[in-house]
Amino acid sequence: MKIKTLPQIDIGIDEKDRKEISDGLSKLLADTYTLYLKTHNFHWNVTGPMFNTLHLMFEQQYNELALAVDLIAERIRALGFPTPATYAEFSKLSSISETPGIVPSAEDMIKLLVEGNESVVKTTRAIFPTSERANDESTCDLLTQRMQVHEKTAWMLRSMLS
Repeated sequence: MKIKTLPQIDIGIDEKDRKEISDGLSKLLADTYTLYLKTHNFHWNVTGPMFNTLHLMFEQQYNELALAVDLIAERIRALGFPTPATYAEFSKLSSISETPGIVPSAEDMIKLLVEGNESVVKTTRAIFPTSERANDESTCDLLTQRMQVHEKTAWMLRSMLS
C-alpha cells in the first residue's frame, strides 16, 4: 500500500507561526465550545420572572456560538493542523469552568455568562500578536469578529444586572 503525502502548505505563513496560531485557536475553540454548552444549559434550565427573555436570549447566543465553533475549527484546519474535538481536550484547553450539578439562579447565570464571554475575549486577544507578526490577516479578521461579538454579548448581559 502506497501512502500518499499531502502537498506542503504554502500560504505565506511559516509552519512554526501556523502551529502557534493554531494552538491559540484551539484554546479559542475550547472556550467557545465550553461557553456554547454553558449557554445551552442555561437556556434549558433558566427559571423565574425573566424566563422568556433569558430563554430567548440564551438561544440566540448558543446558536451564534455553534456557528463560531465551525469557523474557528475550519481556520485551524486551513492552517494545516487537526482540531481538538473531544470534551476531554476542550476541558484541558478551556479557560472557562463548567457549573456541574447545580442550576444557578437566573442572575447568577447572567453573571457566569458575562465571565465566560470576557474569558473568550481575553483568549482571543492573546492570539493577536503572533497572527499580526505572521501577517495572518484571515485569522486576525476572525479574531476581530469574535471579539466584537463577545464584547457586545458581555455588555448586553451586564446591562441586565443593573
